Amino acid sequence: MPKATTASAPGKIILCGEYAVIFGHPGIAVPADKRVEVTYTPGNEWIITWDGVTGDSTKANAYVHTILDACAEQCAIEPGNLHISNTIPLGKGMGSSTALTIAVTKAIFGCHPEHSPPRPASRTGRGALRKKILAAEDSVNPGHSGIDFAVIWEEKPVYFKKPNAPKPLNLPHVIIQALQTATLIDTGAPNETTPQLVTWITMRHVQGDKAIEPAIHTIGGCALRIQELASLSSVEAQQMFTQIIRDHHRAQVQLGIVNAQTQSLIEQIEQKGGCAKVIGAGGRTGGSGMVIAFEN
Repeated sequence: MPKATTASAPGKIILCGEYAVIFGHPGIAVPADKRVEVTYTPGNEWIITWDGVTGDSTKANAYVHTILDACAEQCAIEPGNLHISNTIPLGKGMGSSTALTIAVTKAIFGCHPEHSPPRPASRTGRGALRKKILAAEDSVNPGHSGIDFAVIWEEKPVYFKKPNAPKPLNLPHVIIQALQTATLIDTGAPNETTPQLVTWITMRHVQGDKAIEPAIHTIGGCALRIQELASLSSVEAQQMFTQIIRDHHRAQVQLGIVNAQTQSLIEQIEQKGGCAKVIGAGGRTGGSGMVIAFEN
């Protein structure tokens, strides 16, 4: 009987850095507690089944097939059954596509010993597997910033700045506490994909749009300010963290990726003493994806 292989990957939350990381500024991201799990059993044909959050099944299955095509470009793979169990919101800024790519490719390559690291996985073997899976991510999501892949692959907080490798990050205590009580708010899916939004921002930057550069610098600076929190008292750190998230939100508004309804929602949160921001690419039209809200 064919042996099944199961792999999983978390979603992600970007604390700061959306878009700025594309232009060489730092970003900080943490893994989310929502995950996608993929079980692959070799068989005679591709059969894809889903549990949990699936969205449009036709589009979801089409995306899975682009991942499988990317795997097949690297090695011969057998068709089979893919069972996907997902709790990550789709297309709303939590890295669902990258998490799915990582989970599917890990499960597929795990069934091919020559493409998976030895057990227990050595650092060299894990690095080789990472390289193959990143190649699949590059194929299905060309032009990605790298921060999603870094935090989802590592499954720990990371500090990311191109062209350097991501670095594990010990979060200041105030942020650890804030994340434990944070609320995720679904504002709806944007009408644009992340690659489309990245292209739009990049084109405006190249064309010299005066709104872009100050916003990018503000967002990039937030990552540096977050690292300063560890040296402050708990009260000072809380006040500064709140201001960082508020500044980050205003810069995202300046970029034009937070709709009016989401701006109104975050304004209400701020009026109650809290802070909030979009945690992904946002959107030009439609929803703004997921918002993370912090209490004061």
